This record gives sequence, structure tokens and C-alpha cells, in this order.
Amino acid sequence: MPIPNKVRWMQDILPETHLYHTFLKKVFRHELRKNWFKRITTPVLEHKEVFTWALWEGTDIIDKEMYNLIDKKWRELVLKPESTAPIMRSYIENDLLSEPQPVFLYYVEPHFRYDRPQKGRFRQFFQLWAEIIWEQDPILDAQLIYIWYKVLNNIGLKWEFKVKINTIWSLKDRQKYLEELTNFYETKKHLLSEDALRKLETNPLRLLDTKIEDEIILAKEAPKMSKFLKKESKEHYTKVKEYLDLLWVEYEEDHTLVRGLDYYTHTVFEFVDNSGRSQDSFGWGWRYDLLSKKLWHKEEIPAVWMAFWMERLVDALRDKWILIKNKDKIDLYFIQLWDEAKKIVLPLTIEAREAWINTLSSLWTPSLKAQMKKANRLNARYVVMIWVMESKSWIYQVRDMQEWTQEEIKKDDLIEYIKSKVWKTSLDFYCPASDYIIN
Repeated sequence: MPIPNKVRWMQDILPETHLYHTFLKKVFRHELRKNWFKRITTPVLEHKEVFTWALWEGTDIIDKEMYNLIDKKWRELVLKPESTAPIMRSYIENDLLSEPQPVFLYYVEPHFRYDRPQKGRFRQFFQLWAEIIWEQDPILDAQLIYIWYKVLNNIGLKWEFKVKINTIWSLKDRQKYLEELTNFYETKKHLLSEDALRKLETNPLRLLDTKIEDEIILAKEAPKMSKFLKKESKEHYTKVKEYLDLLWVEYEEDHTLVRGLDYYTHTVFEFVDNSGRSQDSFGWGWRYDLLSKKLWHKEEIPAVWMAFWMERLVDALRDKWILIKNKDKIDLYFIQLWDEAKKIVLPLTIEAREAWINTLSSLWTPSLKAQMKKANRLNARYVVMIWVMESKSWIYQVRDMQEWTQEEIKKDDLIEYIKSKVWKTSLDFYCPASDYIIN
């Protein structure tokens, strides 16, 4: 039988890619922690109602993209396709309302959508996500945009992206605009795709969010939302722009930037690359002040969020040839050429690691040539060779693999010798147990 392959359009994240994942997580976490965000994790499995109540039937996520499961008690569950609804569910269920408000939350989570694969997009994908809940002040919209503006600049993507912003007001304020928009497209049905005709019936606002060239041209000719702004919405949007100007964040207003669910309100924003591709988004965000009532909570809970595609950021870094340091380099590598030597190498390996030296030992006993070749492939800096004579004399051959020199070092002096040769910054002093446990 053939060896099973991974599920189509899922991904194996190999060690080389994890270097980028770890880098992005650390930069993202550091910036958010400075701004008082705390980490949260919601289950990969959620009850289906969390999404059907929030997103409603007729959306692509509900109709086409969710991974639906039936458990042994015949409950309908789904692999979470997004995290805004689960976060609000968790906020309400765990009574985070009793915490000092607003609540600042972030998470790095896998999501699942049975979607058409795209560049930098798989059916299991990771997102870097941040939420601010229980506050409607436009300064928070600007703050969230600024945080990500700073993160993208810091990771090496300065000048490789632009920020787009728009407003979609409140649900009540949008009604007059939606009537005008529907009337505009009704006369142009012959130019619309089958999917666009469906949106015209169910959610006309999403007609502006299209990747089809002819429909992009139509969207640019469509009525502008700014002409219909009511006082409160205009003030909110104006203040967001004022704060962004104050923070020196460059942005572009785009009236076609919309999100179609009726609990979205006010500000929408998106970070796009400069590729000109139809799938050019690094990430996006918006206000969702009405979501809590969709989940049957008694009152509105204002909130704003933003999420970024991990895979697309990794692709962008690689396209720019931005390399990430690998801290898992080997400074000391033991070669033993007979079984008894392993009894000498094992305690030495542990002693070296306790001295903060990155250490590895060969676990088999082929020829010296084969083991040296392996040490080269691992880019080991120093190699200690223990043969029969060395094990009896307690004097070891130590080879510098960069300088290609070799010295004899006594067993009792070996660890200090290696420490004297290795840069202090190469020693792995990190100890999570001592760093985090409160004595």
C-alpha cells in the first residue's frame, strides 16, 4: 500500500519555516505586551451555533467553508474558521465583563476553512490576532492600526505594504446607502458574475469587495459611502484619521473596502502588499460593536480587532530574502568510536549542557569519516573525538571545524576550554523554570 500523504491543502510546517513562525510570534507578542494585551486561547472545536448565530446563513463561511463535525452525542461542532465569535463567546461566558475594561486580548491560533487555496493560504492557516473589547473610543481603532504598522516596519517590511481604511457606519445608518447601492447594481446585472448576483440579493455591500476586474471597475463607479455619513459616524471616522495622522501612520482611504456582516460598524482597515495581486492582503480588522447581541447577550459590547495571515507574512519575508537566525546551532559535538566511549560521552554531554553549551553527540559507531561528515553537515563548531586510547588516557582530541586546527585537551579541562572558545552570547542561559516560577 502507498504511504499516506497529508490531507490536501493542509500543511506540514517544517523546522525552517518554524524559525519564521517563532520570530513573528515573538515580535508580535512583545509589541502587544507593551500595550497591555494578554494572551487567550479558545478551543479548536466550537458549537456550530457560535458561527451560525454570528455569521448567518448565506455567507461563504457558513455555506461553503466550515469543517462540520458530529460528535458521539450527535452535537454539531465545527473546526473554528475564525476567532472573533469564539472570543466574544469566551468573554461573555467567562465573565470577563467583571475585569477592568477595556480588555486587551491577543492570540496566535490555527483556523480551518474548506476554501479555495491561494498563495499564502491553506485550509489550515495560522493568524496573529488582537482584540480590544468594551470601548467604542476611536483612539483604540487607531492604536490597533499603529501597533501593526510598527510591527510590519520592525520585521523588515517597511515600504512593502500600505494601509487602507474606510468606514461602514452603524447598521441603522447604512440602510439609505444600501438602497442606493442596490439600485446602482440592479441596472448592471448583465455585467455581474453568478456569485455577485447572489450577493446583490443577500448582501449588496459585499459587491464592493470583489477580485474580478470588471466588477472592480463597477465598484469604483458605485455610490460613495462618504456621501451618506451621519454625524456620529463622521465624527468617529474623522477622529480615527486624526489619531493616525498624529502617529505618522500613512494610509489610503478606499470606499470599496467593506465587510458585509451587519454587526460590523464604523472603521474597517486592511494592510495590503504592493504586489498588485488579487490576493494581496496581509491582514485586516474592523469594529464589531453588535456581535454580542448576535450571540444573545442582552447588551451591546463594543469591540475592535485585527488579524494577520502568518503564512503571507512568512512568504513576504522570504521574498525579500530576510533570513532568521537559528539559535539552535551546535557548539560542541562528541564523536565516539566504540560502545564503551558512550559511557564517557553521556555524562560529559550532560555536564556541557548544564554549563549552557549547545551540545550534541553521535549515537552510533561507524567510521570516523562518516561521523566527521555528519558533524560538517550539522555545522558543529568544535568536535571532540574519543577513541580507545583517549578513553584510557583522559586526554581528548578537540577539532576546531572552522579553523581546521586540532588540540589535545584533558577531560577535566574540556568544558572550560570550550566555554573560553565559544562567544558568551552563544551560551544558552535561558531557563524558563527560574525565569517564571515565583519563589
